[in-house]
Amino acid sequence: MQRFAENFALVFLCVLFLSFFLPSPVLAAQTQVERTPLTLEILQERLGKPTLREGNLTVDLRQMVIDLRPENSSFRDTFYQLLRKELQKAGAKPLGLDLSYSVIQGDFVGSDLGLRTPLYAQAIAPIFTATEQAQLESLRLVCLQSLAIALPNSKDCRSLLATDANSSGEINVFRGTLTLVNTRFNGQVQFLNTFFLQSVDAQNATFLQPINWSEARFSRLVSFMNATFRQASNFSGSIFFDKANFKQVQFLETADFHGSFFQENANFNQSLFKQLAKFNKVQWQGNVNFSDVRFANQVQFTKANFNQFLLLTEATFEQAVSFREAQFNQSVNLRGASILNLADFSDASFTKTAFLNVPGLSFNSNQAKILGNLGQIGKMFCVPNLFGNQNVLRNLGQNFRQQQQIADANQIEYTKQRLRLIELSQSLLRTNINSASITRLINLGFSATQAEAISNRRTLRMFRYGSELLTLADIDLETYNKLSNRLSFGEPLALSGWILQAWSCFALTLLLLLSGYGTNFWLAFGVGGVAIAYFGLLFWLVDRYRRLRPVPIIPTYYETVSILLGFSCVEFFSLLAIFRNAEQPWLTLGCLFIIIIPVPITLIFRLYQQGRYHDLMDVSYFTEDGTFRQLRLLIGRLPVIPRNATFRERYMPLLSDRRWNWLNYYDFSLNNLVRLGFNDIRLRDQHLPGIIAALAWYQWSLGVIYITLILWTLSRTIPGLNLLIYLK
Repeated sequence: MQRFAENFALVFLCVLFLSFFLPSPVLAAQTQVERTPLTLEILQERLGKPTLREGNLTVDLRQMVIDLRPENSSFRDTFYQLLRKELQKAGAKPLGLDLSYSVIQGDFVGSDLGLRTPLYAQAIAPIFTATEQAQLESLRLVCLQSLAIALPNSKDCRSLLATDANSSGEINVFRGTLTLVNTRFNGQVQFLNTFFLQSVDAQNATFLQPINWSEARFSRLVSFMNATFRQASNFSGSIFFDKANFKQVQFLETADFHGSFFQENANFNQSLFKQLAKFNKVQWQGNVNFSDVRFANQVQFTKANFNQFLLLTEATFEQAVSFREAQFNQSVNLRGASILNLADFSDASFTKTAFLNVPGLSFNSNQAKILGNLGQIGKMFCVPNLFGNQNVLRNLGQNFRQQQQIADANQIEYTKQRLRLIELSQSLLRTNINSASITRLINLGFSATQAEAISNRRTLRMFRYGSELLTLADIDLETYNKLSNRLSFGEPLALSGWILQAWSCFALTLLLLLSGYGTNFWLAFGVGGVAIAYFGLLFWLVDRYRRLRPVPIIPTYYETVSILLGFSCVEFFSLLAIFRNAEQPWLTLGCLFIIIIPVPITLIFRLYQQGRYHDLMDVSYFTEDGTFRQLRLLIGRLPVIPRNATFRERYMPLLSDRRWNWLNYYDFSLNNLVRLGFNDIRLRDQHLPGIIAALAWYQWSLGVIYITLILWTLSRTIPGLNLLIYLK
C-alpha cells in the first residue's frame, strides 16, 4: 500500500509539472490569429472610425475574412462602393487601408479603389494636395529618362510624351498607405495602372493566384519581404520611385518585371525564382542586390540598364541567364556565384568603370558556358588575387578556347600571369613572417609582445595565410590591417631560391610588357618596329657620319632628311600599335628603352670618342649580295660575311651615291631582328671596327629572342599555327 502511494504521488507530480510548463491545446489555439468574417455593419463601423497608425489615418480591416467571391456579389459590390467612397474623400490626410492578417476570398481588384484622374497638371482633380500633385507630375521626368533608352510602352508615359493634349491618359491613384502584412489572397489580385502615393507594405503576404501589378507606380517605399507568389506575378512596366524590397520572396511561377523602372535601390536578397524570371529592358538607377538568390529556371536581363552596382554574390543560376545587350555602368559582383548552364553577355556594353568581379566563381567549363563578344568579354573579368582563383581562371580560359575565342582566352591567361607576377614580386619584396627576426618584426610595427607571440607560433607551425595572424590573442585587427600588406607568408626563400624567383619575376615582367604574355601580336609588332627603326638609324649614323676633319665623310642633306622621315613614320606607327594595345604603354616603352638604348649608345659614344683610323674609310661597312635581289626569309643568316674570298666577290659594298641607299640600313636592321629582308645585307670582314661589329651582333642576339617571342605569340593568337610550326 505504501509503494502504491509513492507511485501515485510521483505520477501526480509529473502531471502537475507538465501542466505548468507545457502549453495546452486551448492556449495553442489562442496564439493563432482569430479572424472575423467581415460584414457590411463591421465595414461601415470601421470606415466611420479610422485608426491613426504612424501618423496615417487607416481603415482597419485587420484579421478579417473578406468574401469577394462571385456567389457573394452583393457584398462584393457594396464593399467596393463603400470603400472607394471613403478612400477618395477630399481631406488634408489621405485615408489608408490595412488588410494585415486577413484572408481575401475571391479576386481582389485593388485598382477599383483608386481615384481615376488625368495626368496633366491642368486636369488633375482638385482633391489632391500640392505635394500629391508634385508626385504625380514626377512621372513625366521618369518617362523622359526612359525615353533615353527606349520608347516607353505604358499608356500614361505615351500620353505624357504626346504632343496632343487631347490624348491624355488616366491613372488610378491610391492616396493612402496600403498594408498587407501576412495577408492571404486566395484569388487574383489586380492593381493595374495604379499610382500609390504612399508606402506599400506586403511583408509575409501570400498570393495563391496570379497577381497583376503591371504599370503600377510606387511613389514611396514598397516592401514584399518574405512574400510568397504561388502563381504568376506581373510587375511589367512598373515604376518604383523609392526603395523596393523583395528580400526572401518566393516566386513559384513566372515573375515578370520587364520594362520596369527602379529609381532607387532594389533588394532581391535571398529570394527564390522557381520559374522564368523576366527583367528585360529594366532600368536600374540604384544598386541592385541579387545576393544569395536562387534562379531555378531561366532569367532574362536582356537590354537591361544597370546604372549602379549589381550584386550577384553567392547567387545560383541553374538554367540560362541572359545579359544580351545589357548596359553596365558599374561593377557586377559575381563573388561565389554558381553558373550551372549558360551565361550570355553577347553585345553587352561596359563603361570604363564596369567589370565582372568573379573571385570564387563556381563554373565548370565542361558543363556550362559563358558567351560574349569576341575580343571584348575576356577583358571584363577581374579577380583580386591568384590565390584561390586559379581554378576560376583556368575554367574561364578553357571556356573561351572551346568556343574558339582565342583572344578572350589569351586575355584570361594574361590576367592570370599578371596576378602571378604580383605574387612573385610580393614574396621577393615583402618581409617573410616565417623568417623575420624579432627585431625586424618590431621595426615593421609589431610590439615586443606581438613579435614574441609570432616567434612562438611559427616554431610550432609556419604561417601559411595572413588570416592566421588573427588567431593569436596578442594580434588585434587594427595591427593586422596596418601591416598585412607588408608581409609575405609561406616557405622562406634561400638565397638560390630568391635568385631563381627574381629571374622568373624579371622574365615574366618582360613577357607581360613586350607581348602581353604572348597574347597580343600587335603589341609585339609595335615593339619590333621601334627597335628596327632605332637600330637602322644607328647603323646609318655610324656608316655615313664618320668624320669632319681633315676630309669630311658625312651624308648628304637629302639622305639625312629621307632617313629621318622614314624613322619618324616607322616610329609613329609602332608607337601607335603600342599605345593602342599595351595595358601600360609607358612601362612597355621604358622596358624596351632599357634593352635597346644603354648598350648601343655606350658603344657609339666610345666609337666617336676614340675615332676611326683604318683603310677603306671611304667605303661602306655594309655589303649586299649582288647576285640577286628578292624578299627572303634568312633564318640562319649571320651579320658578317664569311671570310672566303669568293664571298668578297659576291658581296659588294653599298652604293652611297644612290638616293635610295638609306633604305638599306633599315633592311639590314630588319634582317638582324626578324630574319626577313629584301636583300642579304651584311658587314664586311676587312677593316671593320670591332665596336660596329659588336653593335650588329648585339641586335642579332636580340633578334633571336624577338623571333622566339613572335613565333610564341603567333602560336597563341592564331589557332592551329602552333601545330604548323611544330610540323615544320
